[in-house]
Amino acid sequence: MTLLAAGGALAQDKGSVNPKPLPPLANPNDPHLGAKELFARKLLPSKGPAHVIGSYTKGCIGGAAQMPLNGDNWQVMRLSRNRNFGHPDMIALIKRLAARAHKDAGWPGILVGDIAQPRGGPALSGHASHQIGLDADIWLTPMPDRRLSREEREEMSAVMMVRQDRLDIDPKVFTPAHVLVLRDAAQEPAVQRIFVNAAIKKALCREAKGDRSWLSKIRPWWGHDYHFHIRMRCPAGAGDCEGQPSQSEDEGCKDADLGYWFSDAVLHPKPPPEPPKPKPPMTLAQMPAACKAVLHAGDAKP
Repeated sequence: MTLLAAGGALAQDKGSVNPKPLPPLANPNDPHLGAKELFARKLLPSKGPAHVIGSYTKGCIGGAAQMPLNGDNWQVMRLSRNRNFGHPDMIALIKRLAARAHKDAGWPGILVGDIAQPRGGPALSGHASHQIGLDADIWLTPMPDRRLSREEREEMSAVMMVRQDRLDIDPKVFTPAHVLVLRDAAQEPAVQRIFVNAAIKKALCREAKGDRSWLSKIRPWWGHDYHFHIRMRCPAGAGDCEGQPSQSEDEGCKDADLGYWFSDAVLHPKPPPEPPKPKPPMTLAQMPAACKAVLHAGDAKP
């Protein structure tokens, strides 16, 4: 939970217009070395067909596809992170969502945040998930009706959608169009979950009209005040992919479903008596064995 909450905060971190390459590792074969150091240094996907290995929080992807930086209805943000890679099904889904956001909500398009690194795996900062190319962050800020500069993509901040008291959305920025975009994403059959701030879930429960079955996929979670997080199911036939159990088909709109998120313990948590000790990083040996082959495979053609 702590890692996921931190990931939401880091989603607002600015990037760098001129990122410096990571320095070579003194001993890349050190068994205690964090796998994040190895995967972050891979700048291109591995060659070969798309292959998902492991789980959302402990895995990798071979043969990932790259999300183009610009499209008719989308732009990729924070280019310096090099996290616009994913399973081809995820890339296709984001493109469809971009077109539907334009058609249904009237947005010029969407701003695409982190998907995954070129070979997935743990990242140096931010997420515990986003490791197998089946997670993607979409900003809740509509795409401007112009091409953003490189500087804007690194430095522009997403808009905070939650009221200062954390009990509801800010109606000045969260609009009926946001409901339509989230509905469009949730109605994709391959989407299993969408994570949002609890205040956004509360607003969706209040505002959704007609068929409300898609609400069951919208799940409250920490750190999603500025963006929503799409999680896809494991692709058909992906035997090495470890998915999650399907959630209840209930709308999740009852007081019993949302009460916890608005409790004083969650909204105003007390600091622990002692700061928690950081856990040692996940090593390559702790990851699925096939991820080693993905890490050391040849590069796909850029």
